[in-house]
Amino acid sequence: MKKAYRVKTEADFQKVFHQGQSMANRQFVVYSLEKEKQKHFRVGLSVGKKLGNAVVRNSIKRKIRHCLIEFDQKDLIKPEQDFIVIARAPVSHMDYHEIKKSLLHVLKRAHILKEN
Repeated sequence: MKKAYRVKTEADFQKVFHQGQSMANRQFVVYSLEKEKQKHFRVGLSVGKKLGNAVVRNSIKRKIRHCLIEFDQKDLIKPEQDFIVIARAPVSHMDYHEIKKSLLHVLKRAHILKEN
């Protein structure tokens, strides 16, 4: 995922947390903030230390990024969105397909995906 597609700075993270809407399921919490005139979406990932050591956390982040890249290639994500994905404890025991299904569910509930 390109750097232009990432929410990187602490200020941007805080803006999404404080001004955005949140939606959750058992595996993920998603905070989203609409930004007018933005050419593409930006995403920030957060995986806490409770989920495992660095190897496990990085593996979870790679799986989430891969799902988001797939959703982007299928043109499912609205371009005028900044959103943060926070992984919860059950994610550490899930495989890629379960993560993809759960992430798709929570992104639909948060209205981040385009209406078809």
